[in-house]
Amino acid sequence: MWGEFKTFIARGNVLDLAVGVIIGAAFGTITSSLTDDIIMPVVGALFGGVDFSSYFIVLGDIPASYTGSPNNYAALKAAGVPLFGFGQFVTVLINFLILAFIVFLMVRSVNRLLARVEKEKAAGEAPAAAEAAEVVLLREIRDELKKRPEN
Repeated sequence: MWGEFKTFIARGNVLDLAVGVIIGAAFGTITSSLTDDIIMPVVGALFGGVDFSSYFIVLGDIPASYTGSPNNYAALKAAGVPLFGFGQFVTVLINFLILAFIVFLMVRSVNRLLARVEKEKAAGEAPAAAEAAEVVLLREIRDELKKRPEN
C-alpha cells in the first residue's frame, strides 16, 4: 500500500494539481485583497463613503457582557451574536465574480492558444513551443522521484 501511495504521489498530474492548489490559494488571497482594499473602497465612496461590511442585521440579543460597539460587525460576530451580514456577503460575491471572470479570461486565452496551435499543426507549420522554466523544473523533480527506489 505504501508503494502504491508513493507511485500515486510521484505521478506528474498529482504534482501539477498540488502546484495548482498552491497557486490558487495565493491567487485567492490576491483577489480578496483586490476586492477588500481597492474595489470595495471605491464602490463605498461612490455610495457615500459606506463600508459594505457594516451592513448587517442583528438577529438575536447582544450579551450583557458585550462592551463593544453595536455597529461593529466583526466584534459582534466574535461575541457570538447571530447576525445577518448581507454587506459582507456582497463583498464576498464581488470577490467571487472577479475571480470567476479572471479564470474565464485565462481559460479563454488558453483555448484560443490551443486552437491556434492546432490550426498551425494542420497547416504543417506548428513551431515547437518553449516550455516555461517552472514546467521543466517540475518535470525534472518528477523524473528524479520516479528514479528513487521504493522502500
